[in-house]
Amino acid sequence: MKLTDLFARRMVFSFEVFPPKTDRGMERLVREGGVLDRLYQLRPDYISCTYGSSGTRVGKNLEVVSKIRKDCRTLPVTHLTCIGNTKESVERQLQTYLDHGVDHVLALRGDLPAGWDGTRGDFHYATELVRFIRERFGDRFTIAVAGSPEGHIECRSLETDIAFLRQKQDLGADYIMTQLCWDMEQFRRWLDAIREAGVTMPVDVGIMPVLDEAATINMALSRNGCVMERKLSSIISRHWIFPNPFAPTEPEETVAAKKAAFREEGMAYTIEQIDACRSLDISGIHLYTLNKADAVAEIVHEAGIAGSAS
Repeated sequence: MKLTDLFARRMVFSFEVFPPKTDRGMERLVREGGVLDRLYQLRPDYISCTYGSSGTRVGKNLEVVSKIRKDCRTLPVTHLTCIGNTKESVERQLQTYLDHGVDHVLALRGDLPAGWDGTRGDFHYATELVRFIRERFGDRFTIAVAGSPEGHIECRSLETDIAFLRQKQDLGADYIMTQLCWDMEQFRRWLDAIREAGVTMPVDVGIMPVLDEAATINMALSRNGCVMERKLSSIISRHWIFPNPFAPTEPEETVAAKKAAFREEGMAYTIEQIDACRSLDISGIHLYTLNKADAVAEIVHEAGIAGSAS
């Protein structure tokens, strides 16, 4: 079953995991009764696995998606970054995925590793990767591409970013996986704008659960340059840990109480965002799990989307 066929039938439900940096983390993810097994119980249509920061966990990425494929409980989707790579190396990686039964890929530019002093390789943009996959592998891969409702942090304008998204579609991309966006008004404007620009691909909405104050701030500001809309900012303010959540000096019991209260309100906020997205013309909900199955399971059940892969 290709995801494009599933998108044509109904709303899709999925998760993202990442390849842990430690062997212990990998064991927690892939062992019997581990994170993957608990996510399978929620019956997602697919689970994607990130490529690792700057491609540093490529081997572990393959291990994760291969296990998902072998488990036969859901469909694996691999992320693939191209910056700094040659055409030959990317072709080998893509063939390796196919050899392991993985034929769905999220085509990304990626970031060069810190301190990189080599060349930028044969690829500069994700558009080039999409073109390359189609030229070398035809329709053997289903290709997802990233969409940025607030515009990519390095792109000169939202309009330019949407033009690149249309170009990815014209080069053979199949569907969109959106980047983090908590500003639902902006998300609606972006959705209208891409449709007006002729982007007809299914939109699978990436949602980051709000569970931890420091992690939420870090993800919004250091990674994605996201707007933190008023309601989310108010939740952070009500449970602010002094002097800041990254270096707390308050008593441990006070910090623990604030974290618990933030988590409760954050989960309710996440569920409301899922509800808002489902009311729009979208094709799927894609939850970034951060490899935390229990919290995500609670959100999925409360939002009423568990078991939608029947």
